[in-house]
Amino acid sequence: MEIIRSELRKHSRSGKRKWAILVGIMAFTYILLLLSYGDALRYLLPDGRRLKLPNENNALMTPSRNTLAVNFSEDSAGSGIHVLEKNGNVSDFGLRNESEDDEEGFVGNVDFESFEDAKDSIIIKEVAGSSDSLFPTEKTVMQNEIVSTSNNGHQVQNVSVQSQKNLKSSMSSAGSSIAGSAFGNSSLLVSRKVSKKKKMRCDLPPKSVTTIDEMNRILARHRRTSRAMVCVQLRDEEILTARKEIENAPPVATSERQLYPPIFRNVSMFKRSYELMERILKVYVYKEGNRPIFHTPILKGLYASEGWFMKLMEGNKQYTVKDPRKAHLYYMPFSARMLEYTLYVRNSHNRTNLRQFLKEYTEHISSKYPFFNRTDGADHFLVACHDWAPYETRHHMEHCIKALCNADVTAGFKIGRDISLPETYVRAAKNPLRDLGGKPPSQRRTLAFYAGSMHGYLRQILLQHWKDKDPDMKIFGRMPFGVASKMNYIEQMKSSKYCICPKGYEVNSPRVVESIFYECVPVIISDNFVPPFFEVLDWSAFSVIVAEKDIPRLKDILSSIPEEKYVKMQMAVRKAQRHFLWHAKPEKYDLFHMVLHSIWYNRVFQVKRR
Repeated sequence: MEIIRSELRKHSRSGKRKWAILVGIMAFTYILLLLSYGDALRYLLPDGRRLKLPNENNALMTPSRNTLAVNFSEDSAGSGIHVLEKNGNVSDFGLRNESEDDEEGFVGNVDFESFEDAKDSIIIKEVAGSSDSLFPTEKTVMQNEIVSTSNNGHQVQNVSVQSQKNLKSSMSSAGSSIAGSAFGNSSLLVSRKVSKKKKMRCDLPPKSVTTIDEMNRILARHRRTSRAMVCVQLRDEEILTARKEIENAPPVATSERQLYPPIFRNVSMFKRSYELMERILKVYVYKEGNRPIFHTPILKGLYASEGWFMKLMEGNKQYTVKDPRKAHLYYMPFSARMLEYTLYVRNSHNRTNLRQFLKEYTEHISSKYPFFNRTDGADHFLVACHDWAPYETRHHMEHCIKALCNADVTAGFKIGRDISLPETYVRAAKNPLRDLGGKPPSQRRTLAFYAGSMHGYLRQILLQHWKDKDPDMKIFGRMPFGVASKMNYIEQMKSSKYCICPKGYEVNSPRVVESIFYECVPVIISDNFVPPFFEVLDWSAFSVIVAEKDIPRLKDILSSIPEEKYVKMQMAVRKAQRHFLWHAKPEKYDLFHMVLHSIWYNRVFQVKRR
């Protein structure tokens, strides 16, 4: 009997050890899954919410594993959303994302251009779509899932958007071995290893440089040899008639005070084109697509340009029509920023599913309507400020007119067809004109000013040559957070003659518009960047464009500009300012109308008779 008891005790101890090992393995697996799949497991809970984004065949798109921080602040606008740029999680929001089939390597970034970026907030009022849309309507109530307190004391609500496909992927991974859970997807590991060995595209100077003079020649050549010979309907005939009137525009009267001729390539053509746009242009806005990717304008932060245009275009009654047969142009209202938030799998370094999502959207509208196929999309346009937009719209939207902040001629931007969209950093959605203006030339004591993060290779070179090297050149790194720093930054821009606008990870920078906002002459240092509204504005009248290789000579270049010329340039900046401002109710010649006009203008010069 004693022997039997002894054996039982041994088996009992052995069973407990086995049970403890089993529990440990399960706990270890759970932790690894939690680390690997973030919020996915939380959606297994009964009160978890999932946003479905099915395509026509009800196949679910790859979901997001991002967490959107939501701040319901008093500064929110009546509609739209404000995106929280979380500086502490830059890598989590797409820093240097590499796509496996992107031959250009690393593109895209989250470029937090000013010290207030980390305080941006997001408001999602509704998640819904039209009943006949590509993505069936599904209103989603965002739950108070996790509430924490941010640095500024506001309550922050964490919301994630997850589809069933990733949930299934998470569950299938849960059944894998501990080794598989520990090391994750092998292709992801390969991607990360490659990224460590390779030099990122953003950290290397461009292989070729297109100068501003060469850009001017490309534009002139495009006007002469447009290949979009698609005059097949009455609307195209109207555009052809408008083109003749624009090309033969009468001189602008000297009494015209709304426009400042020196900042335009041809002010007469611009004025006549603008008048014709106001008189005849009609735009059809597609209703397809669910929120938050479609019909959800971001009104605050770094990518506000795409949101403000979306809001104002969809709410416009002068230019929009309900009957697509009466339209000259067709607008596809998606947010490239919300596309990233919703579908990008954090740290995956792969954006193929984002491009596939837009491909399926394009295929849907081309199958439902005859208009896209009629011109191969040449009379369709999109407005996107996120850096990934050139990649996401490649191939399936290749012939569309693209209004892009990332206007890089080496990344597929077509001068004469595409639009360089101004990147505007909006701090207050309810008052986008807050702090507008600057000091007169006589009170601008500083020769040049720059302060910002060290995104990309160029800014490091700028600081290497000029930080703490010359009292006339106030060149700094990123300024600390806080109201005092914010006011100091604004004061520096308002008090400097020239504001340095170096590229970040990509060619575009919000400092170009920010300089104009504070009436400081912008100094653009970004090879291959096409300045905003390049087809109508003469940037030599109100900016200085410096080649990247000339950074060591920066002070000599600026000091060599005569004071009389500087005063004229600063005057031109103030006159150009009205063309770079957002208004809740659009005004003539403002930023909304300038974007729409450039889209119209480039379309006018595409159409030819067969």
